[in-house]
Amino acid sequence: MTEAAGRPGGLFRAGDRFRPGDLVVTADHDPPHHTRLPRYARGKRGTVVEPEGRALLADVNARGQGDAPLEQVYAVRFAARDLWGEGAHEADHDVVLDLFESYLEAVAP
Repeated sequence: MTEAAGRPGGLFRAGDRFRPGDLVVTADHDPPHHTRLPRYARGKRGTVVEPEGRALLADVNARGQGDAPLEQVYAVRFAARDLWGEGAHEADHDVVLDLFESYLEAVAP
């Protein structure tokens, strides 16, 4: 469980890199190791919904290379059509993913 469990609605905290409503783009890389960033969401633009708290960075933790750092996790909303294209089934819906901060970069509005 992340530390957000005790925070109603995953409220923004001083020190969080992103705020609700911030536009972000996900990393567009294919690392040779485990990552929790789904392939279909790589290099895609989304909007931060809310911070979810800190969790052990799964990319490091899964490799068993020592202590994984705690990293902020954000709920990020993507338009389904941006992930799978206009012809995708249910393309008029949104998809929300919980993503580690290191997967995200800010996008100018």
